[in-house]
Amino acid sequence: MASKPHPPLMKKHSQTDLISRLKSRKVLGVGGEDDDGEVHRSKISQMLGNEMKFAVREPIGLRVWILVSAVGFTVMALMALVFPNQLYEVVFEEELSTTSISIRLYGGALLSLSLILWNGLYTAEKIIIQWTLLSEGCYFAVQFLVTSITLMEIGILPNAAMLLLLSRVLFLVVTMAYYYQLGRKLKKI
Repeated sequence: MASKPHPPLMKKHSQTDLISRLKSRKVLGVGGEDDDGEVHRSKISQMLGNEMKFAVREPIGLRVWILVSAVGFTVMALMALVFPNQLYEVVFEEELSTTSISIRLYGGALLSLSLILWNGLYTAEKIIIQWTLLSEGCYFAVQFLVTSITLMEIGILPNAAMLLLLSRVLFLVVTMAYYYQLGRKLKKI
């Protein structure tokens, strides 16, 4: 049995035919606007999403604030680890009568928070920056409460402790302002 030769394949010219291309794109579901108003150029970009959606619009000065916080936390942590008695004396204006292990544990906790802040400085992911700011804000709030309660128990109000309390409130306000600004949803124009 002799096989019949197949007729030559005819090349379809649909790629040059604009109406045919538009129909194909409509069937595939690309080219039109989606619910968010974005126009996808291909099915892959439609499924994966637009990377611009994930780009973080950072408030002005956010990276500088995180850098200053990371440096501050690191310096305080090292001071608490290396010179615990002197750090206590500066804040409460009295000599530490008990063991310095609690101040060193405080330094270890600060060092851990500083590592989180250093990580937040170099990341581009919005959620990590938000958690970094939230961790910092929680620290400032807890430190304010603990220092206030300790000062009330001792019955003294040194100038250094008052300065510490005021600075913690200021730092908490700035940190939460950045957290709020980063979490806001931007309106589409």
